[in-house]
Amino acid sequence: MSKQRISRPQSSEGSPLPTETATPDLSKTTQLLDEMRETIDKLERDHASPGDVRIICRAVKELRYAFKVFSQYRRARKVTVFGSARTLPDNDSYQQAVEFGRRMAEAGWYVVTGAGNGIMEAAHVGAGREMSMGLNIMLPFEQESNRIISDDKKLVHLKYFFTRKLLFVKEVHAVVVFPGGFGTLDELYETITLIQTGKRDLMPIVVVDSPGDDYFADLMEYMKKQLLAKRLISPEDLSLLKHTNSVAEAFDEVIGFYTVYNSMRYVKDRVYLRLHETPSPEFLDRLNTEFADIIVDGKIELVPAHPFEADEPHLASLPRIAFKFNRRAFARLRQMIDLINDELSNICTLDGDDCIRCRI
Repeated sequence: MSKQRISRPQSSEGSPLPTETATPDLSKTTQLLDEMRETIDKLERDHASPGDVRIICRAVKELRYAFKVFSQYRRARKVTVFGSARTLPDNDSYQQAVEFGRRMAEAGWYVVTGAGNGIMEAAHVGAGREMSMGLNIMLPFEQESNRIISDDKKLVHLKYFFTRKLLFVKEVHAVVVFPGGFGTLDELYETITLIQTGKRDLMPIVVVDSPGDDYFADLMEYMKKQLLAKRLISPEDLSLLKHTNSVAEAFDEVIGFYTVYNSMRYVKDRVYLRLHETPSPEFLDRLNTEFADIIVDGKIELVPAHPFEADEPHLASLPRIAFKFNRRAFARLRQMIDLINDELSNICTLDGDDCIRCRI
């Protein structure tokens, strides 16, 4: 696959610009807000306990503020980096996370972490303050935000792990994981689960060992020996996860996923894949043959933008394919996207304001 670094739009002063969001459907927003008010009324009628209401209230407050922060950067690509807060700067994984953060920032991607120390700090050191975003968790022993992201406008403080984990996955376009403890493994498995079940659109997940270490190598063997061998997952499910001990390979896996593929969207009973290259009739025939098992009815075909996509006008000119997807075989859909990227990728000649491959 041909891979390349793609520049992000810059301001006249040279600093990255927050990207605008699509115009919201105000009528739909009003309807949903009315539903929320109705739910609040029901809580009052139900005589909900103060403790239950407190959880709902705090979660809504946290999400509202976090969405406000991230909404300014929705069209900029972002990668979440997970890993241990205990990893010290002289550790190989720390140095790898620094290098990975640097590479992603140079490619125009924001680097999102839990804003703590260890791997989180390392990724931010590499990315630099301007291209770092943080989701800090407030713990009884108080986790301080790291020196790179502290007091930055792109730092959000959260009380609940569940709101934090939602943002880690919802707001980004890739997840890269370095060794860590229970929390890191929890974040990794939840991300895989959300993608495997279609609760999150497809995106790359990469686990990174340091050279000579077998932290994730052992985990991959466990998955094959226990999960795959006992038919608790399917063979293609392993396509959702990339294991490497190379920062360069991790970077290529993330960037490579978006060389031709841009994004996906469901419209009624069909999935639309937005692309940067137009597939030939011969290639569409190949897709229809090799991926017939995930097509419910009809065939994969080249289509224009659907009227329902009018809220994303910046994507209207992209070629796209659509078909009736069974909404079950998401790992097979990932394999289709990999094939599209492998066969249709070529060198990007766009730059600056003309380039959208590093944005959505």
